[in-house]
Amino acid sequence: MKIDSRLPNFRALDPAARLDQIVAKVGLTPDERALIAEPNALPLEVANGMVENVIGKFELPYSIAGYFHLNGRDVLVPMVVEEPSVVAAASFMAKIIRQAGGFQTSSSGPLMRAQVQIMGLTDPYGARHAVLNHREELIAIANSRDKVLIGLGGGCKDIEVHVFEATPRGAMVVVHLIVDVRDAMGANTVNTMAEAVAGRIEAITGGKVRLRILSNLADLRLARARVQIPPALLKTENYSADEVMNGIVDAYTFAAVDPYRAATHNKGIMNGIDPVIVATGNDWRAVEAGAHAYASRNGRYTSLTTWEISQKGDLVGTIEMPMPVGLVGGATKTHPLARLSLKIMQLKSAQELAEIAVAVGLAQNMGALRALATEGIQRGHMALHARNIAIVAGATGADIDRVARAMVAAHDVRADYAAELLRKPS
Repeated sequence: MKIDSRLPNFRALDPAARLDQIVAKVGLTPDERALIAEPNALPLEVANGMVENVIGKFELPYSIAGYFHLNGRDVLVPMVVEEPSVVAAASFMAKIIRQAGGFQTSSSGPLMRAQVQIMGLTDPYGARHAVLNHREELIAIANSRDKVLIGLGGGCKDIEVHVFEATPRGAMVVVHLIVDVRDAMGANTVNTMAEAVAGRIEAITGGKVRLRILSNLADLRLARARVQIPPALLKTENYSADEVMNGIVDAYTFAAVDPYRAATHNKGIMNGIDPVIVATGNDWRAVEAGAHAYASRNGRYTSLTTWEISQKGDLVGTIEMPMPVGLVGGATKTHPLARLSLKIMQLKSAQELAEIAVAVGLAQNMGALRALATEGIQRGHMALHARNIAIVAGATGADIDRVARAMVAAHDVRADYAAELLRKPS
């Protein structure tokens, strides 16, 4: 089903009207509409089966980012996040990028690493070669544990062996199983395979196997996005295209050279990515861990994105990072709204989800850099945050917007000021 991701005047609608528009665009059933519109989308008995010690459920806003256009296809993007301005910024930047042809995305295969740690060796390099000499045997043992994955074209594809000659605990050898996990995130699969080969690795090396666990630095499972934006699309009422473009590149350069800036810069990228990961029931902590480790892969923490000016004078932005996400297993299949999120995005593979996630991260980064390079981050953010402050002060109904607008107009967004405004007659 082909959809149109444009959502004109979406923010002005009430939640029910917004939902009606998404239902019509995506073709949701009445039952699926009810999952979003009514409480108890996640029954308590299902929640109790997902994790331990359950006493209730904790809700977060479920939003839709519009205007995303990737590789010639429109995508509506579910986002679950509590921070104001995130969804608005991602949608606004996607609207600009759409006019420039949208996002170009790509990804590598869904390869994950399982690590098997070997200790107690006096000949670590000899042990490495011994393991590699038994490569085919170890791959066969690993693959014997998941015939379904093999049938889908996945499975353990290769082995790497890393030597740490001198550690505080002596020589250490670490075997990496390189596993194609297809449309799964893959943690359980690779952990099972690591367990399966452990005994044979001990017999081959004469060492003692300790840890048998996946790595969340999924540097073989990368997703990428690129945008190229003509200057005419970047100018604002108060800033020329040249000022905006050079401001964005200067702000990116700050993050590229300074880890103190890069930490906040990358947090802004993850502001876009994490809500997509949460909305689809994937492991956002695994994605975060891989992202920040990847940002440090050259020995210094730096930006996950790049921003440049092309020879034509266009603004070019790119992102590349690990994206270990799945469409099967875990909360992705357990949580009803996670399944619905996958339907809204009309996904055919985990790689598509990975590419959408990084595109949202790139859009979010562009929005933050654009704001920083022009009026400053607080103006737009505080305008949206003002509604939260009004609610904290006790505003309800029409008073929420009245109080929020007054605070924004006064450039004074505080709970005590909101309470003062609330006491005044409307």
